[in-house]
Amino acid sequence: MAKSLTFTCTACGAAHQKWAGRCDACGAWNTIVEEAPLSAGPAAKSLGASRGRAIALGDLATTEAPPPRSSSGLGELDRVLGGGLVPASAILVGGDPGIGKSTLLLQAAAAFASSGLSCVYVSGEEASAQVRMRAQRLGLAQAPVKLATETNLRDILTTLEAEKPDLAIIDSVQTMWADNVDSAPGSVSQVRACAHELTTFAKRKGTAVILVGHVTKEGQIAGPRVVEHMVDTVLYFEGERGHQFRILRAVKNRFGPADEIGVFEMTGQGLGEVPNPSALFLSDRDTPVPGSAVFAGIEGTRPVLTEVQALVAPSPLGTPRRTVVGLDSGRLSTILAVLEARCGIPFAGLDVFLNVAGGMRVTEPAADLAVASALLSAREDTPLPADCVVFGEISLSGALRAVGQSENRLKEAQKLGFSTAIAPTSTKLAGDVSGMKVLRMPDLTTFVGDIFGAG
Repeated sequence: MAKSLTFTCTACGAAHQKWAGRCDACGAWNTIVEEAPLSAGPAAKSLGASRGRAIALGDLATTEAPPPRSSSGLGELDRVLGGGLVPASAILVGGDPGIGKSTLLLQAAAAFASSGLSCVYVSGEEASAQVRMRAQRLGLAQAPVKLATETNLRDILTTLEAEKPDLAIIDSVQTMWADNVDSAPGSVSQVRACAHELTTFAKRKGTAVILVGHVTKEGQIAGPRVVEHMVDTVLYFEGERGHQFRILRAVKNRFGPADEIGVFEMTGQGLGEVPNPSALFLSDRDTPVPGSAVFAGIEGTRPVLTEVQALVAPSPLGTPRRTVVGLDSGRLSTILAVLEARCGIPFAGLDVFLNVAGGMRVTEPAADLAVASALLSAREDTPLPADCVVFGEISLSGALRAVGQSENRLKEAQKLGFSTAIAPTSTKLAGDVSGMKVLRMPDLTTFVGDIFGAG
């Protein structure tokens, strides 16, 4: 009997009945490959008829000690991990090519090894000489890290079982090859099988495993989405090539808060920690200029102040341009529509350029009022006060809605020398922020009239 075949997209993992040049699910071209499905053996066929062992059940009131954590000494990395490395955890790290993933993990391996953990670094992309050259450049040549270059998953697992390390770093999971899966390395089946075997090994042997993952052109980790469900923590290493800042962001963490960030600075000696990112992102603000607003945001549990920049200019085109860096372009369109519909301020015939300084990416709705402030400041050619921070969410009716952790935002702004804040009227302050003058605005129309005298 002929073996049945399936066709799977290597970009999104969607299954197809037959081969096609373009995936209907994600729109990617030339990503559909043929692969054989996992066969159901005799054990699988008789699974329903056989009886398994009884599982011990507990209740929600059962108390267990929190998992032990190992600190690396890199405060930004420990913060993103939730306080340190947890034994038997599986961590997936993704990022653009050349952003510094291997540099970060080599520094992390050296830091954990120096703190007393046994570490193994397995590279499937580079030769041993290349990794050693990077270690020498970073000043880590004497770190007690064991190094190997291999892509065969069976050999890697055998080696790890013999070495019994506390931490194993696999760079990268897309280069690993399982000889029991009939497909090429990097395919959906291979990535899924390799991630499953490595995650199972971590849980079974108590070894923490860090997997490096490639990303697609959309910025998502390549391969099947199920890989992100298998692991305990998913980290993204972000940054713009034109900036020296790098941001390690947790999008999933079973042992700590998600959306936590760690900020690093790329230097000639590797990645350096930035303990106060707000001061770094605002370091170039000397005098107030039109089109600039300081946003008091929250990233995970950390308050971070960033500068939102806007430029509004007459458009020579029939359709004005809307260029956004570091923010959601759909959110910009919504704010422009609210300004025109509720405040009578049109942006038709005007090019709008919006940017978050320093390569930072802002996703929370609390940035709406800062975006509107920068746009109005650029359009009216009127700078905001230099000692003013802005935060608040804009609804479609033009009302300003309160956001969480307002006191933490204000305390961070006060620490950096800001004395005035513009916030929604419904903002509740649970802590003491004496010394900060808070201008409360009920809606966008009042804000436009009081601050810019327009509307």
